[in-house]
Amino acid sequence: MDNTLTARQAAELLGISLPTLYSYVSRGLLQSHQSQGQRAKRYVKEEVLRLLARTNDSKRAGGAAESAIDWGVPVLESRITQVTNGKLYYRGHAVTELAGTHTLEQVALILWCSDTSPYLPEFLLTDVMTLWPKLLDLTSHLPPYERAISILPLLTKTVEEIPDIDAHQTAMLWMHLTAAALLGVAPDHQAFHQKLAAAWRLNEEQTELVRAALVVSADHELNVSTFTVRCVASAGANMGMALVAGLAALSGPKHGGESLRVSRMLRAALATPPNDISSFLSKHLHKHDAHQHFSPRLPGFAHPLYPDGDPRGALLMNMLDRNKHAALFAVADLAEDLTGQKLNIDFGLVAVEIACQLPPGTAQILFALGRTAGWIAHAMEQIETGQLIRPRARYVGKFPDTGAV
Repeated sequence: MDNTLTARQAAELLGISLPTLYSYVSRGLLQSHQSQGQRAKRYVKEEVLRLLARTNDSKRAGGAAESAIDWGVPVLESRITQVTNGKLYYRGHAVTELAGTHTLEQVALILWCSDTSPYLPEFLLTDVMTLWPKLLDLTSHLPPYERAISILPLLTKTVEEIPDIDAHQTAMLWMHLTAAALLGVAPDHQAFHQKLAAAWRLNEEQTELVRAALVVSADHELNVSTFTVRCVASAGANMGMALVAGLAALSGPKHGGESLRVSRMLRAALATPPNDISSFLSKHLHKHDAHQHFSPRLPGFAHPLYPDGDPRGALLMNMLDRNKHAALFAVADLAEDLTGQKLNIDFGLVAVEIACQLPPGTAQILFALGRTAGWIAHAMEQIETGQLIRPRARYVGKFPDTGAV
């Protein structure tokens, strides 16, 4: 399959004239290629699309967008995840398709550009297992996030001293350690969805639901926790500390903690008499927690990157039996009618939590474990650049009076 374009095709895709295209080449913004036996130069389609993305971002970085960090233009280039036209892709693979067939381990290898085995060699856990009972005992009083944040830094030296281990094996080991710390169990070699199934006593149907939820949670470009991980990795910190930073960011109520708000609302709605659910949702919609700066909207609905609906949340809901879980769908339909907004991944994860008869907060653990794969991918990509993330601040405070006119 020919993945190149003629000069005219490249110019049309970029929306520029041929002379402008040639100036891009002369300035090093784009490369032209000449195949043996051909006179006309051609352009690699992916390179043209990459340049198009950069120029579009530059156009968007005008006054309003430039001054807004939240949902502003991208600040880093990445080859990992793309959100476009209401769809999500991991390195060019549609996430909705991966969720139907892949495990989190397999998706992690796609995100990491790795061709190694997704299975963890047994010897990698030997040294860790001698420490684990003590670590669990010391942190047994802590909730899952705090437990993981406490345990992972204590394992960095042990992991770093394991001989004959490559970067991708190390990454997979960190994922297994994170899972064990979040669940409060000993690390093992089971697939992640099977690990959760054992800890949460899930049946086969529920286990399949959890597998898909892990896959759709794996990455979502530069969200706040991923950006935090990249900053920490850029400073030269090891992978364990980068993951701790990601967990800390994810714990916030405006990020991974959003699922807790969804869980409270959804469980309260399900406990409401059917005829009163619409009124309950309407009152909830107009609540505004000024202290937390939450917008007056229903938790679990709408997403700035998906005006027509979050495909991740839709996929998880579509995996549920509508008859068996009619009450969940009734709340979702009433909320959509009330707001005109589609449900997002937070609603989908909490729906999984409730459908599997799991306690409140389980969706947050599910999200964190899935996202670990993406954090590692971004840390690897950032380390590969060799760059320190250090943006400048635009000072807008009080200026000294210099007496100059």
